[in-house]
Amino acid sequence: MVFGMKITSRQISLVFLGLCLGLVLAATHGVWAERKPSQQGALPLDDIRSFTEVFGKIKENYVEEVSDKTLLDNAIRGMLTGLDPHSTYLNEEDFKDLRVGTTGEFGGLGIVVGLEENGFVKVVSPIDDTPAFRAGVKAGDIIIKLDDKNVKGMGLDAAVKTMRGKPGTSIVLTIMREGADKPLTFTLVRDKIHVNSVKQRTLAPGYGYVRISQFQERTGAELKSAIKALKKETGDKQLDGLVLDLRNNPGGLLDAAIEVSDTFISKGVIVSVKGRGIGEDLKHSATNKDLTDGTPLVVLVNGGSASASEIVAGALQDHKRGIIMGQRTFGKGSVQTVIPLGNNTAIKLTTARYYTPSGRSIQATGIEPDIKVENLKVSAVADNGFGSVKEADLAGHLANPNGDKTPKADDKGGKTGQKADLAKEDYVLSEALNLLKGLHLMGARAK
Repeated sequence: MVFGMKITSRQISLVFLGLCLGLVLAATHGVWAERKPSQQGALPLDDIRSFTEVFGKIKENYVEEVSDKTLLDNAIRGMLTGLDPHSTYLNEEDFKDLRVGTTGEFGGLGIVVGLEENGFVKVVSPIDDTPAFRAGVKAGDIIIKLDDKNVKGMGLDAAVKTMRGKPGTSIVLTIMREGADKPLTFTLVRDKIHVNSVKQRTLAPGYGYVRISQFQERTGAELKSAIKALKKETGDKQLDGLVLDLRNNPGGLLDAAIEVSDTFISKGVIVSVKGRGIGEDLKHSATNKDLTDGTPLVVLVNGGSASASEIVAGALQDHKRGIIMGQRTFGKGSVQTVIPLGNNTAIKLTTARYYTPSGRSIQATGIEPDIKVENLKVSAVADNGFGSVKEADLAGHLANPNGDKTPKADDKGGKTGQKADLAKEDYVLSEALNLLKGLHLMGARAK
């Protein structure tokens, strides 16, 4: 007797067999269509019998009554999470959140997270202009507690659900950060997250900056608009240099990464995708003209640049279209396919690996930057009260025969203070701008 009803191992076997067949049928409508029977293999009946035995023992002996649906959902979830960190089962709520998230609007704290081997949750990157970003949560932070709940052993899905909630409600994150003496606590107020994936600004006359925070459905179109806006600021002239900032960009849609790469590359392979299924062994090539007409390009990356970001960085690096600057990237070189199951749920399954145009896999190794620059803080050296002495300060110095054309420096150390301010605000970005100015100067002299 199991909670008021009898259930035989044969009945359980039939239920699970039906589930397995249902999954196979669902798969034939997705990326596994037309796969040969020999590749799929026969159903492992002995293992299924073991499963049904465990199923029955849980139904009969677990301390609380548990529904068949809960057990079967957990079984599916376990099959997927046991494969790799990126394959997972999406229930109705998860599937809805995924579809909404790719359009650029969702609720929460604005953190992209992953599960560490030790059971803790690691911040892959905070999303720009979100509660987590504004509070100072950083890529690489390890979340150890959510309110008063220990994260270890909670699982990634449960941790994500705990961080979700109604806008206006708060949650306390306890975080371990490399270099910190003790855990840090952040009280974050949940908000409705609206993500504009592309932002742009002018760093200096003729030098543009474009930031992509994640790859969404409209990222390619937004990038083109951003470049046009920067050109308009220069009087529709070609830019002297452009910085593409992919730091702490956790990735997103493969198609968006291809479209972004295609904006800068006029011909050749952008990325190769190699998998087992039909339609999972493809090469994506450039189709459009370089929208920037060969403008010198520096691409900024760091350890929070993952997946689609690495596709773009790898393509631009292999085509020698841009100089990659910063730190080694995250190293996610796999492709996930979302396969709907027909009941408003889905599975997100790792179906392929991607390769850069030269054939490199960056799985677990990442993209190594051409120029490595640490994320440092710049501060002014304290004035000793005397300042620096120039020739013009010496008594009786000879006058310049062309007249006094000495530039008037301000108290920020330059003609306008722009360079000094940028270095304090973002050292890596200031180095990228210096590099672009050097490339432009050398190009001008070569002419």
